[in-house]
Amino acid sequence: MATAIALGAVAAAALVGVSPANASGKTSTGGDYAVTVNGATTNPAVGRDFKLKDVAVTGTIAVRGKHNGFDIRIADLGVYDYTLTGAPDTQRMVTKPTVVFASKVPSLTAAQLAGTKLSSLEVRDDTLVAIFGTGAGKFKIQAKDGAQGGIFQMETEFAQPVTFTHTLGAGLFYFTNPYTGKINFGDGVAAVSSGSDAHQMLLGKDSPQVATKTSQTATTTTWTVQPGGRMGGVLGEDAVELSQGATNCTSDCQAQNQVRGSLPVPPDPVDPQPLRVATR
Repeated sequence: MATAIALGAVAAAALVGVSPANASGKTSTGGDYAVTVNGATTNPAVGRDFKLKDVAVTGTIAVRGKHNGFDIRIADLGVYDYTLTGAPDTQRMVTKPTVVFASKVPSLTAAQLAGTKLSSLEVRDDTLVAIFGTGAGKFKIQAKDGAQGGIFQMETEFAQPVTFTHTLGAGLFYFTNPYTGKINFGDGVAAVSSGSDAHQMLLGKDSPQVATKTSQTATTTTWTVQPGGRMGGVLGEDAVELSQGATNCTSDCQAQNQVRGSLPVPPDPVDPQPLRVATR
């Protein structure tokens, strides 16, 4: 997937300085999602909606944006190869296509997956909302084509809790942030403040709501998500700010669910090291 995104990324351009992300801005240049469903690719015009309803889907749904992209595999409703493109932007954290998550997979039974269909899909500029219906419940994915911020989440509505397994991409690892004590993930590459290779440090954090972490290694985490709960992800400043975390939202939760306003932001960690032992 990284190759495909690289071909679609905007040509590299010099960036003069890298400013910190703000609480609401996730990109300085805007985003633009295109989506491929059943082999047909659609990229709606600026300000226009693309909608689908009650569609039988096979294979994968490919989502490609200016700043990030990923695949949704219909067989298990897992998300694969969640990638930052590294397109020029003052908020970017990489300078080339980088797989942040190799996979984010819910453990759904055959009965829970039976009759899976795309109940609704809405794509508009830099936002995407996909809702899948099955014979046993509903599964929702929200995404925003930003270089960082609260830009992705998966939400379950089944009668029973669902286990999620997150696996980081090659070269990324979980570590304990010495300034906050929180578990973050990244690649350990320091920020570059100016020039054509300017970028912020790649920092992220799993963002659960009504969910409990059940295991963690240097490259994977597992979570038990209660009905109506969700697993999100935040990147950049939102991943390290000194907030209390997400609220216990169980209905219509937003991918940008976060504290608004001025919050303390610690310095970037220096030479972070992968977690050495499993931790909860």
